[in-house]
Amino acid sequence: MLLAAGRYRIERVLGRGGMAVVYLARDEELQRLVAVKVLAEHLTDDDNFRARFLQEARLASRLSHPNVVQLYDAGETDGSPYIVMEYVPGTTVAERGRLSHVEVVPLALQACAGLQHAHDAGLVHRDVKPANLLVREDGILKIADFGIARAAELTRLTQQGTVLGTAAYLSPEQAAGEEVTAATDVYSLGAVVYKLLTGRPPYEFESLAELAAQQTSGAITPLRDVEPSVPEPVEAAVMHALARDARFRPASASDFAHELAVASVRPTEPLPATAITEPLDSRRSRSLSRGGRWLWIVAAAAVATVAIILGLLKIGGGSGSTTTPHPVPIRAPLRGATPADEARNLSAWLRAHSR
Repeated sequence: MLLAAGRYRIERVLGRGGMAVVYLARDEELQRLVAVKVLAEHLTDDDNFRARFLQEARLASRLSHPNVVQLYDAGETDGSPYIVMEYVPGTTVAERGRLSHVEVVPLALQACAGLQHAHDAGLVHRDVKPANLLVREDGILKIADFGIARAAELTRLTQQGTVLGTAAYLSPEQAAGEEVTAATDVYSLGAVVYKLLTGRPPYEFESLAELAAQQTSGAITPLRDVEPSVPEPVEAAVMHALARDARFRPASASDFAHELAVASVRPTEPLPATAITEPLDSRRSRSLSRGGRWLWIVAAAAVATVAIILGLLKIGGGSGSTTTPHPVPIRAPLRGATPADEARNLSAWLRAHSR
């Protein structure tokens, strides 16, 4: 099977879903492997959908971030829209099953970085779920399917009476058909983290109507009630992301990442007497996050650790203080030459400083 006048040669099926078939293909022009997603036939009958899908795919192709699957091309074949994107060898988060917080937090931090980059560019994913979080063999997480969920939502497409996407990770505003914002993605990522840590979604239901009812009047079981091994600060960060009202969630994906990074640090552990080479205050670290580079997470975690320790030592107290203790310097996670190196260094750092 050939696409785009023979440029893409289909080799085999990578996966099938209710929305599309994903193929492994070879780009004959650039001599590289790519993934080609061809929309299912029942989604191609609407001319408006096809046009919107291609438009949104082209918008998503502008994203360029280590934690976002790169979109290379988009077009149509026999009336079916397709997109050509980066091939990510590895597994999805969905295939990894239940994980410890030491394993989950580094993945969540990378997802936050990718989402923040997209949000800064004006794109909301709308369908953050385990199957859309791909983990490369070297540990780099990449978010897939930007643009597709938005295109589907713009046409209000449904499947068997439910909104397109995986209902278990839908925010309350999505289930109610209300406005979708960046806070929607924060909720969905919080639901993914909850599922990875506990083995179950925040709400258990049999229909979208039941989910909406639970999100309106029910309550999410506290994370530690299901999995007591999760540290309390991690539970607090996840439950904050799952707030029913979007106004009470972390203000951004970057803020959620900051909470998770702080929660993963053990402030009472003895720290090496090596100063941070590039100290940043909280405002500076936030500014870096807005730039969309996931490396800010390393700095944010280190700065948060310093803040906690300074608080414990009561540094910066009132004017009645007569002595000023010396701050305890700590070692920031090692930098790396590539995003893969950065991910490995961050994971090792979090394991060393996790509860």
